[in-house]
Amino acid sequence: MTPGPMNDHMGEYDMTNTDLRAAVRGPVLLPGDAGFEQAATPWNVSVHQPVAAVVEAEDAADVAALVRYAAGTGLTVTAQAGGHGASGDAEGVILLRTGRLRELRVRGAERVAKVGAGVKWGELLAETGPLGLTGLAGSSPIVSVTGYTLGGGLSWFSRRYGFAADSVRSFDVVRADGEQATVSASSDPDLFWALRGGGGDFALVTAVEFDLHPAPALFGGRMIWPGHRTREVFEAFREITAEAPDELAVWFNRFQFPQAPPMVGLDVAFLGEEGDARTLLAKLDTIDDVIADKRGPVAVADLGSIADEPTDPSAGRSRAELLTGLDDQAAKVLLDTPLEPVLALQLRHLGGALAAARPDAGPSGPVTEPYLLYLLGLAVTPELSAAVGERQERFAAELGGLVSGRKPYTMLGRGERAAAAFTESDLARLREVKRVRDPRGVLRANFPVLA
Repeated sequence: MTPGPMNDHMGEYDMTNTDLRAAVRGPVLLPGDAGFEQAATPWNVSVHQPVAAVVEAEDAADVAALVRYAAGTGLTVTAQAGGHGASGDAEGVILLRTGRLRELRVRGAERVAKVGAGVKWGELLAETGPLGLTGLAGSSPIVSVTGYTLGGGLSWFSRRYGFAADSVRSFDVVRADGEQATVSASSDPDLFWALRGGGGDFALVTAVEFDLHPAPALFGGRMIWPGHRTREVFEAFREITAEAPDELAVWFNRFQFPQAPPMVGLDVAFLGEEGDARTLLAKLDTIDDVIADKRGPVAVADLGSIADEPTDPSAGRSRAELLTGLDDQAAKVLLDTPLEPVLALQLRHLGGALAAARPDAGPSGPVTEPYLLYLLGLAVTPELSAAVGERQERFAAELGGLVSGRKPYTMLGRGERAAAAFTESDLARLREVKRVRDPRGVLRANFPVLA
């Protein structure tokens, strides 16, 4: 990252003094303190964050006090709830943990929720589900609603309703000057636009208010077959997604776990009744040798069970690519290329509302590519991480022109830049918002727009 005015003298400030502890009410940990290393480690434990301090803010006023402190001492603040999406670009910064910002209000009659920056998706959905409502949650129940939404937010229901950021009504923020504000389309259209998918580079968000969507019935789950059924499952995936209504999300998976035979699976989520879903997915019932079929009615609160992602911190290396199609060339690469040491290859069907051009949308969309490729492997050693990265690169290289080169901001990986997530015009606008709202570089996102 190119140093900004505040980064130039960051090392000159002595973080061992008591000024920071005096400035905020929440716990402060400095290098050498018991628990510092654990507090500085993100959810992906293979990502090293060489931060100067970790602060756990008590509330929004405490966040504002921290920002004023940083602005006055030539330091930079980056915010994380649990550390999902951490890039490692955190040398010398103050790491703000937002886990204590626990506001959670659901106004069922209005179909609106407001959550603090420490609230996780599973916690919110437990409140909205009994009301027949859902937010635009992703596949994991432990990701913070706010961080996910600032990155755009790819949901099971994004084909129907767009990015999670598209449903935001307002943000409660602390600006780079330390002042608190509520930002909406009418009060501050430029900042509101940037925050709806441009990341956390422009203000520190302490709470977000957004629309909920009807979910009187949901159907979903995972089917798994042995690896020799991979091509049949893939062809069914192509056939189903070619005609799928926007209410249906289908993800194709190849699995190669250590000391286990290859497997193939499909994850499905349908915003509607079981009978309609089974009709749309009837092709899957013709594929023999099913190992497991966990499909059925799903409670909103149990959306996280569909993909069954790990909820404990782990060491991983991922890569995402948007694909312009799934022709026979793509099929050959995706099905015949050895997976190991990559653990999982996933294809998500996009399209629908994600591809629609909307005048009120944020910088995340539209996404015209119909499929997303996601590759995940372990990174428990540098050698394994390098091998996983090489295999991920092989997939991308062999797909050639089917890889568009653009990536969703919410799925950027280490070593990648925010520029890959946006059109040239949107990136230029984001950078201008950053220069105007934070000219001294007091705030830094996981993936800064000026990098």
